[in-house]
Amino acid sequence: MYKIMLADDEGIVIDSLKFIIDKNFKGKCEVQSAKTGRAVIELAEAFRPDITFMDIQMPGINGIEAMKEIRKTCPGTIFIILSAYDKFDYAKDAINLGVMEYLHKPVSKKVILSTIEKAMAQIDEARIRRSDSLKIKEKLEIVVPMMESGFVSEILLQGEMTGHTSQYKELLGIHEDFGIIMVLEYGAEMQQGKLTNPIGTSFQVQPAYASIRELIKEFFPCIVGPMLTNKITCFYPQKDEEENYESRNHFIVAARELMHKLNHLFDLKFRIGIGSVRPIQKIYESYEDAVNALNNSDRTVAHCRDLPIFCGYDQDYPSEKEKELFEAVKAGSEAGAEAAARSFFHWMETKFGEYTMDIKLKVLEFVLWAERIAYESGGMVYHFRDRKDYLPELLNMNDLSELQKWFLTKIILSARNVHSKKHEYTNNIVEQAKDYINANYNHDLSLEGVSRQVDVSSYYFSKLFKDVVGMNFIEYVTKVRIQVAKSLLKEANLTIKEVCADCGYSDPNYFSRIFKKYEGITPSEYREGNM
Repeated sequence: MYKIMLADDEGIVIDSLKFIIDKNFKGKCEVQSAKTGRAVIELAEAFRPDITFMDIQMPGINGIEAMKEIRKTCPGTIFIILSAYDKFDYAKDAINLGVMEYLHKPVSKKVILSTIEKAMAQIDEARIRRSDSLKIKEKLEIVVPMMESGFVSEILLQGEMTGHTSQYKELLGIHEDFGIIMVLEYGAEMQQGKLTNPIGTSFQVQPAYASIRELIKEFFPCIVGPMLTNKITCFYPQKDEEENYESRNHFIVAARELMHKLNHLFDLKFRIGIGSVRPIQKIYESYEDAVNALNNSDRTVAHCRDLPIFCGYDQDYPSEKEKELFEAVKAGSEAGAEAAARSFFHWMETKFGEYTMDIKLKVLEFVLWAERIAYESGGMVYHFRDRKDYLPELLNMNDLSELQKWFLTKIILSARNVHSKKHEYTNNIVEQAKDYINANYNHDLSLEGVSRQVDVSSYYFSKLFKDVVGMNFIEYVTKVRIQVAKSLLKEANLTIKEVCADCGYSDPNYFSRIFKKYEGITPSEYREGNM
């Protein structure tokens, strides 16, 4: 079926065209008509014609202007001009509007029919192209996600470049040799930094996987992997192994926007872990970094660079207690590490009290692993001979209580070293920021600008600063500036405007409002009371 619109102010022309169309294309065309420029524009918006016969000279809006308006709502319509005027300007405008034919009245029936057949042929060709395009798109909608899932699974499971990986790269148009793994995790709610009900929520999210996949791609030009329980792993290609501050911060901002949109669309909690830049053949390390970032942070978006960074068991082996112990060490919690270590030792003593040597081996294993955590966190400096007495001391112990004391002492020390380093790391960043603010309070200070100075993403720096200082960044900067202002206001030779500028404010009225908000009086009143 073809929709044909006739636009002419002469009723006889419309009737003639309708008669020719109905007689020669019976049942193939739906025809509607209008006699003014305005009417034809309004008709086109509702009718959406495939073919339009347009007279140039019509009452009100002429044919050329009408075609310009119709093009806005019906860009695919084929225009055929019918005109008694053979003017160059009209012909030129018609060409610019993509008119198929410019016919001069009177027009023979033969010309009308051949012109309509030509237009129909163009419409048929366009419909075939559109159909083929939709078929290809439909197939790609199925094939591409499968290829992307296969690629992500390949690079994570193989651990090395294979022929399959290279084929996937070629098919997906991946030219980069490096990448970042981003892990999207979801659950019912957050409890102690973990998302609950992963299996239940995976069933809830499964039907919406395609929508989530497309949403991820709105924010990141990445390869989206399959759903694995409550996680979706994504590969973000990188040209090289260097990741600068700007790109890292941009990644985090985009991840937070994605997370907020997902939280808005689904009645679930989402978290995102971001790994480090790695070669594709070592991309699993980036995946581990992303997962570790999630496991070692209660942030909704956790980047591994922003953080000071399991095996089969016997049926009754307290694996959760083991995990708790090392998580406490990683967190620098002396009390938590001691409690978990004491509980684990009690299990060994109760279950295998007669196997002293096995207990000693386990104690040594745990102490060495706890110290490794401390070494990796920067909390301890490794010296090759530091452990020269460990084996002799353990071999000479015959009393389990003595062994327990040695065990607890070492575990607590490792946790203490981790805590000291984290405390030092956190305080060092905040102190650097405070020093920078104190030295530059009279300049334009922004959260991103100061976070750049200490090389921490603005999102993480904001949380860190408030946790340590007890107030947010803006409040602290304002407090510093108000303290300086109070000091300067005691100097009679400075005007309020000069004090305002010296404190980093450009607007004296705004300065006065901020000062009164914090001090309860205006700068002038403060000066009068301190002179």
